[in-house]
Order: sequence, then structure tokens, then C-alpha cells
Amino acid sequence: MTNKDSMNGHNLCTTSNPPAARPPERNEAGQQPSLYRTSWRDLGVHNYIKILIIAGLFSYLFHVEIYRIVYGWRTDASWSHGFLIPFFSLYFLNQRKGQILNLQTQPYYLGLFFLICCIAAYPFIIFQLKIAYFQTLLMIPTLGAIVLFLGGWRLVKNSWLPILYLFFAVPLPGRLYRQITIPMRILAARVATVLLNFVTEVDATANGVIIDVVVNGKKIEPALDVAEACSGMRLLLTFLALGVAMAYLHYRPLWQRVILLLSTIPIAILCNIVRVTVTGFIYIFAGAKYTQGIYHDALGMAMLPLAFGLYGLLAYFMSRLLTEESPGVTADIIVRRQN
Repeated sequence: MTNKDSMNGHNLCTTSNPPAARPPERNEAGQQPSLYRTSWRDLGVHNYIKILIIAGLFSYLFHVEIYRIVYGWRTDASWSHGFLIPFFSLYFLNQRKGQILNLQTQPYYLGLFFLICCIAAYPFIIFQLKIAYFQTLLMIPTLGAIVLFLGGWRLVKNSWLPILYLFFAVPLPGRLYRQITIPMRILAARVATVLLNFVTEVDATANGVIIDVVVNGKKIEPALDVAEACSGMRLLLTFLALGVAMAYLHYRPLWQRVILLLSTIPIAILCNIVRVTVTGFIYIFAGAKYTQGIYHDALGMAMLPLAFGLYGLLAYFMSRLLTEESPGVTADIIVRRQN
């Protein structure tokens, strides 16, 4: 060591020992890169055979319920979005592909107990409760029990949302559906009546779901009926399902996701009120034929972009004004000079 080096306080001592060998790097799953699975093809043929066998047994057990669900999708326009729900669930699974493919799974026998309970409950629901809706819903906990039994809680942690998301594909019972839609129809009729009365020559009165309209002293016949198709239930269910998907895919704080998800309900109701009100003005000033058929369906489809616009506006507002400040890390650098 020279005097100059000693004055500046530098230590130039070296050692002749070679550096220790570094352990092989591992990824987030704790595996070496050569063992890390990145594609569904890495599961292997034997795993796909197991999946096909389980899917076949599941379909055989619930073949009546699966047919009933698909039939509801085909025949009831309020549930036509059900065809998309399984694809959304598969997309959610694909988003967790890296975690799912590299899990160290093992059977969890509590899942087997739940599976036996679900299978035992199936004939009980058929012969005792006799409620077809519960038979259909039973598919979801049965699927969850299978996942828990075969993959344990780690697999459930990465697949619980795709499983529960299938709930949006199950049509509600007709009686329950009508009980929900009636208050929504009455609300839409009342608000639309108030807005129609802003036009001076229009005198509108709401009687339940019926809007009686008088224009320049002449009553329009027939009265405007806020039918079940105009209740907003179809938009509400569709937008709620999409809201869950968007809340899951957006990387936001949890409280923001919850607010955005809950906002889908008032947004859907508001859009339906706009639809009924616009339909009322068209009915009065353009004619009844422009409120039926393709015109009616087109106006309903136009509400979906409006709903997305309001949702996006709320998301933008929260991003700009309610953004959580990330704590900064300040490192104090102290430079010392040895004398």
C-alpha cells in the first residue's frame, strides 16, 4: 500500500482464493429455469387424459343441468351472454398460467369430503327440495371441491375466481327474475315520466309500469308499457359480469376495485332509465313502430357503450384524484474521508 493510498483511506488488499460458485438462479416458483413450465403443453398427455376423464364424469353427472343452461342461453335473450362466461373463466385461468403450471400440488382430502357431500346433495335436491335452480348451482361447488381435492388450497387460490365466475352463466328462476325486474321497471317508468313532463305539450303519468301520455290534450293509445325486456335486468347482469372481469384484470388497489365493481349496478340502472326515456320520446314524436323490433334492440345495444363510457370516466377520475401515493425510499449517502 502506498502513502497516497493510505492517505485516501482505500483498502487495496486482495485475496488469492477463487470466488465461491453461485447457486443456480431460481424463479418465483422456486424452480430452476430449465424446469419452469411456461405453456399448457408442458402439462403432458397423462394430465390431459385425467382432465378429460374428470370432465366426462362431471358432464355425465350434470348433463341435464348443462342442457338446461345452454337451452336458456339460446332461447332467452336476457341470458345470451352466458355463452361468453366460460371463455372468460378460461381467460382468467390463462392469466394465472405461470402460477398454476408450476404449483407443487397434492391431494387434499377435505376436498374429497366436500365432493362426496355435493354428490349426496344432488338426489336430495331432486327428490326433496325439487328446485331446479339449486341443481344447476350445485355444479359450481362440485367443481370447486374437485379442484380442492386434486390440487389443494394452492390451486384453489389461483382458480377460485374462474370457478365462481360461472355463476353469471346460470339463469335465474323465472319467478325470482320477475320479482327483481318489477321494482326496476317501476323506477324506470317513474323517472322517465318526470323527464317526459319537461316537454311543455306532454303530460305523462306513471301507473306502475304503465306510462299514460297526453300530447296537446290528446291521449296516445296504447299507453307506453315498460315491459320486462326494458327492465334493465339484461344490461345489469351483462355489465355486472363484465365489471367483475375488469375489476380482476385492472391492477388497482383493492378498495378501488370494489368501488368500480359496485358502481356497475347504479350505472346499469341509470343507462336503462335513459333507454326508457329515449324510447318514450321516440314513441311520442316518431311513432310506435320505431320503438319495436330492430329499433328496440338497437337502442338497447347502444346502452352498453354508454355504460362503458360512464365506467371508464369513473375509473379515470379515481386514477387522477384518488391515487394512493407510494412511499418513497430515501437513501442517505454519507461520504467520509479518512485523515
